[in-house]
Amino acid sequence: MQVRVEVRSMTSDQLASFRQAVTASMGISDDRGYSAWAGIHGLPLPISCQHGNPLFLPWHRAYLYLFEKSLQDQVAGVTLPWWDWTSTASHTQGVPDSYTDTSADNPLQSATVAISASDIEQLRTSFPGVMSDGDNPVTVRDPDVPDALPRAATIDSILDAPTFEDFSNRLENVHNDVHVWVGGSMSIIPIAAFDPVFWAHHAMIDRLWYVWQMRHPNVSVPAPLLNSALDPFPLTVSQVLDISQLGYEYAVAAIT
Repeated sequence: MQVRVEVRSMTSDQLASFRQAVTASMGISDDRGYSAWAGIHGLPLPISCQHGNPLFLPWHRAYLYLFEKSLQDQVAGVTLPWWDWTSTASHTQGVPDSYTDTSADNPLQSATVAISASDIEQLRTSFPGVMSDGDNPVTVRDPDVPDALPRAATIDSILDAPTFEDFSNRLENVHNDVHVWVGGSMSIIPIAAFDPVFWAHHAMIDRLWYVWQMRHPNVSVPAPLLNSALDPFPLTVSQVLDISQLGYEYAVAAIT
């Protein structure tokens, strides 16, 4: 069983191994590499991500799970960390230091936006400031003040939602708020997943779904959705409901 830990709780060895895996992934130019995985969420077309519907949580769970597997092909045993943006540290510092360190060997600070020149031009015209200048742009961030991040009390209220649909809708709204809070590349769907912090943000969302599942063991995804395919992944909704069956767990399940 692999254990996903909070970003700021990673040991130096865990962080080094994770960075090593991401660096290796970024060096692969085919469908196994970082850019290919990031592009599944947005550009290049087709945009496959699910938002604003009941597949939002299952689709992103499958996405993170398979991306994590691709990283484990590079460095055995690494897991995606999650960023607890409700924590006191986040409300003081904002984006975790491991993602803002500007040293040359830190792949978590930014990533190349590997999309076509025409798409780059269109995005720069429509959404100024979402990537760096030049022919080979990289992701950028423009975060709001740390104290504007979601509060634990807000999340705890959402975790009391009695139905999957209510929970998913409310959590997705908070998810959207964090994307906008980070700003820059994270603020628009076409290139959001190229920013390395995307994965830590979505691991937090996945963790919160897991916490909700633990609090409401007798409530689940509506039965008509269980056999829904999570394209382009070879998984259905029913296959991603139990993270223990996927082989991972979260180091801290409760909201503290």
